[in-house]
Amino acid sequence: MAARIALLKYLRVEARSVQLRNPRLIGGSVSQLFKRHFSEEVRGSFLDKDEVRDRVINVVKNFQKVDPCKVVPNAHFQNDLGLDSLDTVEVVMALEEEFRFEIPDNEADKINSINLAVDFIASHPQAK
Repeated sequence: MAARIALLKYLRVEARSVQLRNPRLIGGSVSQLFKRHFSEEVRGSFLDKDEVRDRVINVVKNFQKVDPCKVVPNAHFQNDLGLDSLDTVEVVMALEEEFRFEIPDNEADKINSINLAVDFIASHPQAK
């Protein structure tokens, strides 16, 4: 036991608290020291939702089997636009081409309206 105490005494490192004289010099407050900072590249990589909505509507309007007059932001592909499941897959593929990223199959199956497509694409960092 004495050897353990001697060993621990030898291995201990003294810890002292450090007081910051002027926290504003390092970014505003001490709490900001502990925030995660992401690079500008990552922070600015999401597309604006209004831009995404306009581009999605444009893609859907240009789809052969869709009447452009029926395309509105809350249109459902099957109920409002009369598309079947194969047509919906083709629309999703056209969206992949427009935004230059691949939508995983499990997510593509969930996209059945313009709003869902906009929400998914606007929240995806690889969309361009």
